[in-house]
Amino acid sequence: MAPEIDLPGPVSLIDNTNGQLVVNPEALKILSAITQPVVVVAIVGLYRTGKSYLMNKLAGKKNGFSLGSTVQSHTKGIWMWCVPHPKKPGHVLVLLDTEGLGDVEKGDNQNDSWIFALAILLSSTFVYNSIGTINQQAMDQLHYVTELTHRIRSKSSPDENENEDSADFVSFFPDFVWTLRDFSLDLEAEGQPITADEYLTYSLKLKQGTSEKDKTFNLPRLCIRKYFPKKKCFVFDRPVHRKKLAQLEKLHDEELDPEFVQQVADFCSYIFSNSKTKTLSGGIKVNGPRLESLVLTYVNAISSGDLPCMENAVLALAQIENSAAVQKAIAHYEQQMGQKVQLPTETLQELLDLHRDSEREAIEVFIRSSFKDVDHLFQKELAAQLEKKRDDFCKQNQEASSGRCSALLQDIFSPLEEEVKMGIYSKPGGYRLFIQKLQDLKKKYHEEPRKGIQAEEILQTYLKSKESMTDAILQTDQTLTEKEKEIEVERVKAESAQASTKMLQEIQRKNEQMMEQKERSYQEHLKQLTEKMERDRAQLLKEQERTLALKLQEQERLLKEGFQTESRKMQNEIQDLQKKMRQRRICTIS
Repeated sequence: MAPEIDLPGPVSLIDNTNGQLVVNPEALKILSAITQPVVVVAIVGLYRTGKSYLMNKLAGKKNGFSLGSTVQSHTKGIWMWCVPHPKKPGHVLVLLDTEGLGDVEKGDNQNDSWIFALAILLSSTFVYNSIGTINQQAMDQLHYVTELTHRIRSKSSPDENENEDSADFVSFFPDFVWTLRDFSLDLEAEGQPITADEYLTYSLKLKQGTSEKDKTFNLPRLCIRKYFPKKKCFVFDRPVHRKKLAQLEKLHDEELDPEFVQQVADFCSYIFSNSKTKTLSGGIKVNGPRLESLVLTYVNAISSGDLPCMENAVLALAQIENSAAVQKAIAHYEQQMGQKVQLPTETLQELLDLHRDSEREAIEVFIRSSFKDVDHLFQKELAAQLEKKRDDFCKQNQEASSGRCSALLQDIFSPLEEEVKMGIYSKPGGYRLFIQKLQDLKKKYHEEPRKGIQAEEILQTYLKSKESMTDAILQTDQTLTEKEKEIEVERVKAESAQASTKMLQEIQRKNEQMMEQKERSYQEHLKQLTEKMERDRAQLLKEQERTLALKLQEQERLLKEGFQTESRKMQNEIQDLQKKMRQRRICTIS
């Protein structure tokens, strides 16, 4: 069972020092120890809007993330707090509190855009926190969303003549939650009460017109609607009188406005129940080490002057995990073979059958642990290593058999050799006695179990080395005529030739078994690879179908609002997506 992660307080994940974003190694060490899937909630907003208070509530603590009480921004960079998920056993809730946007002390707000982009890239739920109502000023302050296509790439190299559309981003982007603090309006429209979600939808309506002012009005609203199909809104009353805000984290719930307390409870309940596990394209669930890799890849890209690329981040993660998957599969193979194989095996086929079973399980281990294996390079590496392991076992099997057989020959035949040296068979009739004893000892040798695949070859090699001794006994036996001796010599030669032919046939049979095993290995790799590719295609189609449904909903809203131009642009995106889906289905069928 994985150890439970529960940090006593937040730690800096990404420092913003002198305009440079730097990853904190201690935070990465914490992430590397989290083996469970993570739900990542990031909060972004202008400085001094109470972001940290909400994050402390999600952590179940009164304090932790620095609240501050002045016009200075307390949080710098991105801070992280990892706690057990209160509603999802076996999951870790990772809270990311970000540096306040628009801090006057920074002067250069270049990093604001990067922090905004990183919060989106790393989270599964993105909370935008602001003060007051959703008016044009609030939209203007959310200009970072209009810059996302200039800050983030979804693909490392888009197809020729193909621009990245919102579908590329939607599949990666988190759910969007807008929290409105110190909200003082009545929630109603045209005299009718509305929910906070309806208020958000109403606020995101576009304005008819083509002037620059209309475009400025519509752009952030269009971006939010396109990039964040799943949206939620919460409004919060002012918790206490302005003069008591500085002591907010010290106050008990009874000292706060009851409406505010309930609103915060509703917000936390929604986040706990609805925030999804951080998931990458292809249905890849993110755990601590995977989140660690994403952080490093994105921040390194920004530091080197590149745009953080979602596809590159996934591929970099795949390189790490696929390499580990190969080692995990090999370790499983070695464990299984170590448990099952007792050398020497009686036949080569026995060993190859054990290899095949262990190989199949090893490939399954790799397939489960790997993803985005471009050109199947890592599976080919696994196949090569498994083939080498098989050859090593075959060699060990051969050596174990040779050693066992040589020891048996020594035990069984050494008394006979001693008798020959003592001259027991150097007498009339001695040859027939010797041959009878030799046959008896060969029978005894053949009856010994677990000699392995070298049994006959080692025996014949031994007998061939003793031919001169046999011939000497034959020639000194005076009871045999010359003709009988000649016949016996020919018999021995024929027997030796027959044994050699049998050995050659056995070698050929072993070679054929090895070739058959190689073909079976290839077919097993191909079978499991094909099955995985089918699962991956199905997963991608499922994601694209979800994106398509969201796009169709957005197009319908645009048509209802009378925005023909934007609707046509959305229609083009829908057609492009449908074309990709058709091509993928054709590939699946073929």
